[in-house]
Amino acid sequence: MAKIDVRLRENVHLLGELLGRTIREQHGDLFFEKIELIRKGAKAARQGSADGAAQLAATLDSLSEGELLPMSRAFNQFLNLANIAEQYHRVRRHREGEAAPFEESMLSGLLGRLEAAGHAPRQLARQVAQLDIELVLTAHPTEVSRRTLIQKYDAITAQLAARDHADLSPGERARIELNLQRLIAEAWHTEEIRRSRPTPLEEAKWGFATIEGSLWQALPNVLRQTDAILRNAAGQPLPLEAAPIRFASWMGGDRDGNPNVTAKVSRTVLLLAREVAAGLYLRDIDDLVTTLSMQNASEELRARVGDSPEPYRQLLKGLRERLLATRDWARMAQESELPPCERVLQENAELSEPLALCHRSLHACGMHVIADGALLDCLRRVATFGLFLVRLDIRQDALWHTAALAEITEYLGLGDYRQWHEERRLAFLSAELENPRPLLPHRYQPSPQTAEVLATCAVIAQAPAASLGSYVISMARSASDVLAVQLLLKEAGLDRPMRVAPLFETLDDLNAAGQVIERLLTLPGYRAHLAGAQEVMIGYSDSAKDAGTTAAAWAQYRAQEALVDICARHGVELLLFHGRGGSVGRGGGPAHAAILSQPPGSVKGRFRTTEQGEMIRFKFGLPGIAEQNLNIYLAAILEATLLPPPMPEPHWREVMERLACDGVEAYRSVVRDHPQFVDYFRQATPEQELGRLPLGSRPAKRREGGVQSLRAIPWIFAWTQTRLMLPAWLGWERALENALDRGEQQVLESMRRQWPFFATRIDMLEMVLAKTDAEIAGRYDARLVDEPLLELGARLRDRLSRAVRAVTGLTGQSQLLAHSPETLEAFSLRNTYLDPLHLMQIELLARSRQPDVLVDSPLEQALLVSVAGIAAGLRNTG
Repeated sequence: MAKIDVRLRENVHLLGELLGRTIREQHGDLFFEKIELIRKGAKAARQGSADGAAQLAATLDSLSEGELLPMSRAFNQFLNLANIAEQYHRVRRHREGEAAPFEESMLSGLLGRLEAAGHAPRQLARQVAQLDIELVLTAHPTEVSRRTLIQKYDAITAQLAARDHADLSPGERARIELNLQRLIAEAWHTEEIRRSRPTPLEEAKWGFATIEGSLWQALPNVLRQTDAILRNAAGQPLPLEAAPIRFASWMGGDRDGNPNVTAKVSRTVLLLAREVAAGLYLRDIDDLVTTLSMQNASEELRARVGDSPEPYRQLLKGLRERLLATRDWARMAQESELPPCERVLQENAELSEPLALCHRSLHACGMHVIADGALLDCLRRVATFGLFLVRLDIRQDALWHTAALAEITEYLGLGDYRQWHEERRLAFLSAELENPRPLLPHRYQPSPQTAEVLATCAVIAQAPAASLGSYVISMARSASDVLAVQLLLKEAGLDRPMRVAPLFETLDDLNAAGQVIERLLTLPGYRAHLAGAQEVMIGYSDSAKDAGTTAAAWAQYRAQEALVDICARHGVELLLFHGRGGSVGRGGGPAHAAILSQPPGSVKGRFRTTEQGEMIRFKFGLPGIAEQNLNIYLAAILEATLLPPPMPEPHWREVMERLACDGVEAYRSVVRDHPQFVDYFRQATPEQELGRLPLGSRPAKRREGGVQSLRAIPWIFAWTQTRLMLPAWLGWERALENALDRGEQQVLESMRRQWPFFATRIDMLEMVLAKTDAEIAGRYDARLVDEPLLELGARLRDRLSRAVRAVTGLTGQSQLLAHSPETLEAFSLRNTYLDPLHLMQIELLARSRQPDVLVDSPLEQALLVSVAGIAAGLRNTG
């Protein structure tokens, strides 16, 4: 088996040793020896040693009540430090002879392939400049680790980077290790679990901190590299105004099922984004004022500033004053309805124009190297982030709009809008959209819920267009759902088009998505209200929860195909918005493979996708990691646009249709139809306890009820904790077995070789199955589940083993991930720390479910720490 890189192993060992010293100092040698006994016992047990398993069990059983919390914390911190070492390893200094990360060469390699395929270099350069990729940061599932700890983890990473020099003196190395010891001690003595849920405003600040701490630096670095590649390959630079990657956010705008997100919150977040952006640009401008001290300037610049001895400073000091005014106004306006004064920057062009003038002047005077330094980086930031940092999306459930309109139509004496059939709704909405008069008189007093809907629309109407993204309609099912939002926005005073994106998120809704958009595009006058492209959001999380990943994946694919065809026939540009989660059960997976597996024609230089919760930190939390992931997006979207995957063969489609039918039947026969399933789910997993983990600002459920009322995130999270990972694979075992029984092995193998969609599904299925552990899941059952429900658990674990056999049979491997021994070893090392956490969690769950356990007791805290530790070890929550 391949070994993990020596430098990574060394860093993991160092961080673990320093944590061990910290634990010894607080809890003594005896406690630390128990940790070592548990770790060694877990490792030996994983290797099949009965003595190791006995030692592990005996040591865990010997823990006193007071030792459970620090022991859970110890293994939690070991896993977090391993994550830090792994992340740093991806961006470490590369020594002479080492290959650079493949992400750095993806774009240049792709351009070479595209040129060989007949694309002209200059056309390729234009295509790159025109890319429109928008990554939408969302708060759910929010980060398990506290922001305070994340900052300490980032500082640990910085010290690993400082240590990564071969020529350090002994004194320098000692100082770095002392700094690491201090940071690890600070992390150890900091609570892992928040005392209360974050507010939507705190979530937004967390998202802004990711931009400030990482993306603000990473983005211009990526565009600088892209510019160099284009100059080399096509002789053309990346234009100053090009923004191939932008960012949007749901933090403070996603009110679907979250009563904590109000119109006031959204308004505050919009202003906070302007305040943060102004502050970031002020730092840049201050640096430029210091740097651009030269005297030579173009006539164009001289005409603006006069006969100043330092023309660049003169111009930029004026811009700095306006940024100060903008920042101060945005801060004060969060507390009161304060109109902006004339000095407040309102349009992105007001920020970019003086910077571009400086850039032109420097080039005109022969100071190219100065022009294309920090000034160019600032211009790239302006093109990407603008005055508003991120574009805020607004999301709300269609039922809220329906209820608001029903209240309005009843007030107007027109009857109950909810009872109207679709054609009557469309006729009413279309007529009112074209009617110049207001729909409501000033004396109308709405109910609190309708008032909130109208207030949200008013915030949208008053906000600058460039500060907003899309209005996303959850649970959209009909064309009237889209027109309803447009009418409510019109009533609030919005006099410009805004993208309104229906979100199709159940199996039935995905199947009907094409019909809904077809109906919309045939409505007279509808296109006048389109803000450019017709945006449609594809829901991965809830469709998978509704039908299982087999049927959901195929429904998502077919829906996209239908939408591409319909919009092409109507001559309307389509923008697909992919609502992916972090885990496989919620549509997650490697971005490159996922993008290249989309239907042909669905990616035409434009791509919108969510980046959720803990995946934001893993993918964008460090500048170097962020650069790698941004490079992946650039290359993948360009490749999917110009080298789209082949159309699936008709017989592949037939096979996939049968797989989907078998998959949904098998999935629903358990999740919906088995009378004991809900009881088993609640006993075997920490689902109920997760409701006490302050993960995000919104409730775990949309409403009271069973599994269907759960959000997709806790649904996935609960099964992840027990290592059964049921939502990610249930249904595939039956679907693949039936296909093999029908003699379709060869066609499945050809689908996997030649159809990126199917290959990616199988690869993601294999990855998640490699993280499952039937033995661990069985231990949860044995300790927590009532006797009558144990048979169901055993049957599910049997289905898991069948899924594993089906996948290895299809891939021809002796075991899962046999082609990736490095990944297998990484999983093996993590299991050494995960196994004790699982066993402690099982015992903690059993004790915490006793009626006399108090909230916020050490037992409760230990349980929540175990949840966070397992999430860290598996690197995903939901």
